[in-house]
Amino acid sequence: MLNVDYILYGDYVLPVDEPFSVIQDGAVAVMGREIVGVGTSESISKQYAPRNVIKKEKSVILPGLINTHTHAAMVYFRGIADDLPLKEWLEGHIWPAENRWLSPEFISDSIELACLEMLRAGVTTYNDMYFYEDAAGRAAKKIGMRAVLGSGILDFPSVSANSTEDYLRNAENFIRDWNGDELITPCIAPHALYTCGPETLKKSRTLADRFNVPLHIHLSETQWEVSEVMARHRMKPVEYLESLGFLDEKVLAAHCVWIEDNEIELLAKRKVGVSHCMESNLKLASGFAPVVTMLMSGVKVTFGTDGAASNNDLNILSEMATTAKVHKALSENPTVLDAKTAIRMATRWGAEVLGLGDKTGTLEKGKLADIVIMDLNKPHLTPLYDVSSHIVYSATASDVDTVMVNGKVVISSGKLVTADEAEILHKARLWSEKIKAADRG
Repeated sequence: MLNVDYILYGDYVLPVDEPFSVIQDGAVAVMGREIVGVGTSESISKQYAPRNVIKKEKSVILPGLINTHTHAAMVYFRGIADDLPLKEWLEGHIWPAENRWLSPEFISDSIELACLEMLRAGVTTYNDMYFYEDAAGRAAKKIGMRAVLGSGILDFPSVSANSTEDYLRNAENFIRDWNGDELITPCIAPHALYTCGPETLKKSRTLADRFNVPLHIHLSETQWEVSEVMARHRMKPVEYLESLGFLDEKVLAAHCVWIEDNEIELLAKRKVGVSHCMESNLKLASGFAPVVTMLMSGVKVTFGTDGAASNNDLNILSEMATTAKVHKALSENPTVLDAKTAIRMATRWGAEVLGLGDKTGTLEKGKLADIVIMDLNKPHLTPLYDVSSHIVYSATASDVDTVMVNGKVVISSGKLVTADEAEILHKARLWSEKIKAADRG
C-alpha cells in the first residue's frame, strides 16, 4: 500500500471526466498537492494508507468550482449603488469610489473577504480583473486560494497608474514577480474596447505573448458598448478584435451579451473562452447572452459572477441554477443547458479557458487537489435521485462542508481554517464605516 496524505470518502464522487462518471461510494486519494487516485472506496482503501481521512456521511465530492470573471476587491462596494444602468453605475458611482478608496491596503483586506466568501461557496479558483494585483496575490495566497489575477489596463489615469504605459509597466512587473507561483497566475486585463484604444490592445496582446500569460477583457456587455465600437471602428466588437490579431485561445471574454452569429463563429474559430455573468447581467439589465447558440457553435462558455457590487455575491452555485433556468425559458426548451453541462461549465471548462486545464477542473490522477465536499444530508437535498441535478438546482453555498486547494484543507465543517474569519469580517465593517462616513461628509 502507498502512503498518502489524505483519503476523502463520499457517497458520490463526480470526477467531471470526459464520460461524466458518477462513482457511488467513492474516494479520492491525495498526496502532497496532487490527486493520486480516484475510484470506489473499496479500491482506493486497498491501494493507499492515509495519514488523514475525511469522511462525511451523505456527501458528494466534486472538483472545486471556478469563477471565470470577477473584480474580487469590489466586495467592499457591495450594495453602494444598486438599481442603476451599467454606464451610470460605473461612471457615476463605482469609478469615483475606486479613485477615492483603492490602495494596496484596501485591496488586501477586501480580497480576504472575497476569498472567504468564495471558498465557503465551493469556489477554489477565480479569474480577476482589477488593480494593485500584487496585494491581491499576497492576500489570496495567504488564504490559500488559486487565482488568475489580471492587471487592469486603461487609457486614462486612475489611482493605480497615470498613463497607459504605467499600466503596462505595472502589468509586466506583476508578471515577472508572480510567474511560476503555485497558486497565482498573472494575467493581462485590458478593460474593454471603449476604454482601451487599438494600440493599447495590441500592446496588451504583445505582452501576453511575450510572457505566455492569459488575456482577460470585457466584451459586448451592453448595446451602448456595441454602438460605441461600431461608431469608432465601423466593425462589430468581435470583428474589431479579430482585425487587431487579438483573439486566440489565451483570451477570456467576459459577458458577450450583444454578439451576433458571425461573431460567435469567430470566437469558436479562435477558441476564445467566454465568461457568462448571468446574475450581474440581469441586475444591470444588460440583456441575455446567446449562451445556447455559443455552446452549440463550440464556444466554451463558463460562469463568472462579475464583482459583488453588481451581483451582489460571488456564488457560482447560484449562477449555475439561474443560468440553466433562464436559458431554458429563453429558448422555450427545457432540455438545453442541462445539469451536467452546467457542472462542466463551472469546473472543467472554467479551468480550460483559463489555461489551467492540465492542473485543475476535474478529479483525475495527476491533477492538483482542488476538491469540494458537499453535505447532502439536508431537507432541500432529500430525497436524492440524481446528484448532478441536486448540485445545480437545489444546492446552496451553506451545503459546502470541506474545501481543499492545492492539497491543503482551507474550509473544514464550513469554516475557514487558514485565517481568522472574525477578523476578516471586522476589517470589512471598519472599511464600510469609513466609506459611509465619507459619503455623509
